[in-house]
Amino acid sequence: MAHTPTPSACPGRWKSRATCCAAFALGLPLQGCALRGAPSREIFGAYFPLWLLGGVIGLFAALLVHRISVSMRCTQIVPLQLPVCLSIGVTVAVLVWLVGTGQLP
Repeated sequence: MAHTPTPSACPGRWKSRATCCAAFALGLPLQGCALRGAPSREIFGAYFPLWLLGGVIGLFAALLVHRISVSMRCTQIVPLQLPVCLSIGVTVAVLVWLVGTGQLP
């Protein structure tokens, strides 16, 4: 007995039209984005993206908080040092991003 394929519930042309409509619907919220490029800052003659600068400053802030907590012997009092230092670093990085883009005065 030969196998006969069952007809698809959605013909081929409708599949591509549905994909096109889905791509249009997903891209619609991006219409407000400007084509100016990523915000960057000039440091030592080179342009660094602001997200990279914020990440590096956040990393140093997390390391500084860890060193301060170790020197003050707070590691026994405050549990889960990694998430605490990580959240402080991410907070500082986001604040640098907001100040750098002008969204936070």
